[in-house]
Amino acid sequence: MENKRKVTKPEGKLAVLVPGLGAVSTTLMAGVELARQGKGLPIGSLTQMGTARLGKRTDGRTVKLNELVPLAELNDVAFGAWDIISEDAYQVAMRSGVLNDKHLEQVKPFLQSIKPKKGVHDAEFVRRIEANHTKSTKTHRESIEALRQDIRDFKKELNAKRAVMVVCSSVETFRPLPEAFKTLAAFEKALDENSPDINPTALYTYAALKEGVPFANATPNASVDTPALQELAKQEGIPVAGRDLKSGQTMMKTVIAPALKARMLGLDGWFSTNILGNRDGEVLDDPAAFKAKEVTKSSVLDTILQPEVYPDLYKKYSHKVSIHYYPPRGDAKEGWDNIDIVGWLGYPMQIKVNFLCRDSILAAPLVLDIALFLDLAKRLEWRGIQEWMSFYFKSPMAQPGLPVEHDLFIQLTKLKNTLRVVAGEEPITHLGLDYYGDDLPLSK
Repeated sequence: MENKRKVTKPEGKLAVLVPGLGAVSTTLMAGVELARQGKGLPIGSLTQMGTARLGKRTDGRTVKLNELVPLAELNDVAFGAWDIISEDAYQVAMRSGVLNDKHLEQVKPFLQSIKPKKGVHDAEFVRRIEANHTKSTKTHRESIEALRQDIRDFKKELNAKRAVMVVCSSVETFRPLPEAFKTLAAFEKALDENSPDINPTALYTYAALKEGVPFANATPNASVDTPALQELAKQEGIPVAGRDLKSGQTMMKTVIAPALKARMLGLDGWFSTNILGNRDGEVLDDPAAFKAKEVTKSSVLDTILQPEVYPDLYKKYSHKVSIHYYPPRGDAKEGWDNIDIVGWLGYPMQIKVNFLCRDSILAAPLVLDIALFLDLAKRLEWRGIQEWMSFYFKSPMAQPGLPVEHDLFIQLTKLKNTLRVVAGEEPITHLGLDYYGDDLPLSK
């Protein structure tokens, strides 16, 4: 395949700008610095550890993803952040309790150097945090201009030639899609009118897109998944991705559910609950904030199982999702799943999953990959929805009218095939009939 895509080389520093200096973002920052020092492995990151096979199985060609396509190197990554709490990254990391003292001491000066700029805050959207570091802007337009200036300042301060933004802030309260988000014209009008329907995350999104900065939403908050901001992304020629990181329990659903469908096993019910004690858990203790998370966590099963196609297997299953704030657990989230499945002749069986995971340890490498892939997309001059990055999200986006793909393995195949095509290599279909010649003739 000779039509290799033209892509600008990743020269100079890349500023990874993060609204929300919390457990996930500080774990990411510390991990990148430890990897740069040779004191830790970036486990969980496709961009750093993933590979892709090229050509036939018999060719023996396997390369690392960061050799297949030109990605920014870790040494060229710099971080900037906003937050509504004034703590620097080291203080946040200490309070979050994700990393041990040894790791934190090795990166203490680096983390202390990352001080957040004041964040945009609306107490109606984030109710459980006492903010002490917020912008004094009075209108949406003023907030946007302040954020745009921050982006320009970050690039200067970090000596960065390029920037991407990945939102890792607290979950905002859920609201059905307001009219203001249905078209860009309506959104612009709502900005002018200082509408209470517009959430802080949407203001960061608008500011990033207007500054030409690729944007991803790692939270359930309303953002680039809305028609108005997707329209703006295409208008400005900016790649976007989201929403809500697929890190723990939902990742397991996108592994197990495809297996059930592949084997044509039925489903009677899927009960999921979580206990979590970090700031995310505290915010999600607000029912209105949990509703936003529930929407993204609950959406995957129907799209994978296709009850409209397989009504005998999946038409009437029960699906329950809950999250409980339990402070002693900290960042060590525990997810319990009880899955009631149905086999031959309708006989019942069960699957039990007890996932004792670390929320930020799972999420940090995803944010790194998203940032580096978004930067690649911008250098390819791609714009709008980057569906090939669906692998990373609970509620990924697709063009209007296209069914969303949630199967983790299909998503991974799509991601790697996209990178193969960018590199001028053939996509891999795993058909393999040509290995068997006349034993499996395709034509006579």
